[in-house]
Amino acid sequence: MTSVLQTIVDALSFGSMSALAALGIALVFGVMRLINFAHAELIMLGAYGTLVLAGAPWPIVVICVVAFVALIAVGMERVAFRPVRGASMATLLVTSFAVSYFLQNLVILFEGAQVKTLSFGVSLLDPFRVIDVRITWLDLVTVVATLAMLGAVAAILTRTRTGVQLRAATENFRMARMVGVRANRVIAVAFAMSGALAATVSLLLVAQNGTVSPAMGLQPALIGFVATVIGGMGSLIGAVTGGFALGVITVVFQASLPVGLTPYTDAFVFAIVIGFLVLRPNGLFGARLTEERA
Repeated sequence: MTSVLQTIVDALSFGSMSALAALGIALVFGVMRLINFAHAELIMLGAYGTLVLAGAPWPIVVICVVAFVALIAVGMERVAFRPVRGASMATLLVTSFAVSYFLQNLVILFEGAQVKTLSFGVSLLDPFRVIDVRITWLDLVTVVATLAMLGAVAAILTRTRTGVQLRAATENFRMARMVGVRANRVIAVAFAMSGALAATVSLLLVAQNGTVSPAMGLQPALIGFVATVIGGMGSLIGAVTGGFALGVITVVFQASLPVGLTPYTDAFVFAIVIGFLVLRPNGLFGARLTEERA
């Protein structure tokens, strides 16, 4: 029973971070049909923002990093994606790769390619026990932060005019524009929310690992992409569900595989994902997608 409870705790922690990454990606995909590979660099920039603010009180670090990454995301949309919004999906995809490489190499130019260490939220790694289950404060903070961010996103989407417009645009962008939804504003809000979610992931990662590097956003972004596909491209609920599902699958394999096979956990996880997509290509909540986003 203790082993099962420990697996549940670990799955909730890992799944929470996956859900945050997946939701940030799904918000942008929902309105633009854009798989934004530069989302990894938003996570990375949040980590370097934390490095710059090292030593400041943590509330100031959190507020400044979230605001900084959200502004970068909005600027990214305005400078890079808005001019090519009416182009083909291939053009948007290439643009996202270009933005990703530009931001990564810009950081390398100013900060170097080496891994840097910092102490942010070190005390959160201290463990405590509940019924013989080892839980770190970071696990608790990760779950609480995820629930808070999901609650904030849900409140924006359901209780504000812009949020309702964003949901309408996610369902049918062309029809939403025909009834008066302002495309530029809705897409900018989606990018800002995506940036805030990416910043949250970066803060949690920095607290967990204590390091920053130019490529650190790649793995969480990849996990977010996979979770989005599992949940169904274009579905916000599906992205969150896919994130938690991927977390459960990964942790279960880590806990159950023999020691010699543990390094191949990702291979087993992706084999399960491929098998699932063969049976259900559109994901858990997927639907047929259109390409209108102009």
